[in-house]
Amino acid sequence: MAAGALATDDELLTHAVGDLASRTGLPVAFGGFEQANAVEVTSIVGNRTPHLSGLVVHASRGLGGRALVERRPRLALDYRSSRNITHDYDRAILGEGISTLFAVPVLVSGRARGILYCGSWSTSPFGESTARTALQVAADLATELRVREEVGRRLALVSPAAPGIDVAAREELRETYAQLRRVAADVSDAGIRRRLSDIERRLAVLSSDDAGLIEPIDAKLSPREIDVLSCAALGQTNAEIAAALGLREGTVKSYLQSAMAKLDAGTRHAAVARARRAGLLP
Repeated sequence: MAAGALATDDELLTHAVGDLASRTGLPVAFGGFEQANAVEVTSIVGNRTPHLSGLVVHASRGLGGRALVERRPRLALDYRSSRNITHDYDRAILGEGISTLFAVPVLVSGRARGILYCGSWSTSPFGESTARTALQVAADLATELRVREEVGRRLALVSPAAPGIDVAAREELRETYAQLRRVAADVSDAGIRRRLSDIERRLAVLSSDDAGLIEPIDAKLSPREIDVLSCAALGQTNAEIAAALGLREGTVKSYLQSAMAKLDAGTRHAAVARARRAGLLP
C-alpha cells in the first residue's frame, strides 16, 4: 500500500483473516466480502489443500450463508453431521479436512458486508473466549471498513486539481477527523489504531492551507487532549464534547485547560488555532 493511501478492502480482509488465525489459535481461517447476495472466499490462511480457493457461498446456503442472512455468528461443532445447515459446500469444507467451523458476519451499519470463518481439523469444544475473539476481529474489520468508507466519501469532496479546499469541504474534513478520533478511542487493537492514526494525519495534511508552514511546538498533547480539542474545533460546548466522548463535563474542562496550558493559549479557540498551526489538528 502506498504511503498515505487508504487501505483497500482486500488489504483489510487479508489482515483480518491473518489476525483471526493468530488470535484464536485455530489452524485455518478464511473469508470474503458479500456481492450480489453471495460471498466469494478471497483470503485464506492455514489451508492444506486448494479446496477453499474461489469458494462462493450463497445467501442461506451452508454455515456462512446462514450467518450472512441472519446477521449473527453460526457454529458447527461437527460440520459433517450438522443438521442445521445445508451441505452445498461439503466438497470444499470436508475436502479441506475441516471438522469444526465458526462463521462470523462482518456487520457495517447493520448490513453484512462479508463473512469470516475459522476452524479446526478435528471435532473439539469451542470455547467462549475463542468465540469472543473471533467476534472482536470481525468487529474491528467492520470498524475499519466503516471509517474507510466515510473518509473516502469525504475525501472525494476535495478536488485534487483545486488550489485549495473551500470552507465547506474543510469543515467536512474536520468533522471526519473528530469522528475518527472518537472511533479510534474505542478500538483496542494497536495495529488498527496505528492505521487510523495514518488516516488522521492524512486528513490533517489535506485540510491544511499550507502543509509546509508548520509551527513546531515543544509540548506533547495526550490522545484525549487532542480528542477534546478536535471536538472543540467544531464549536461544541463542554457538555456536547462530554456526550460525544463519553466523559464527564468536568473531565472535558480539565483536558481543555491542560491542552491550553501546554499550547500557551488563553482560550480554547486560541488552543485550536495553535494546534492547527502545529499540524496536530486539521
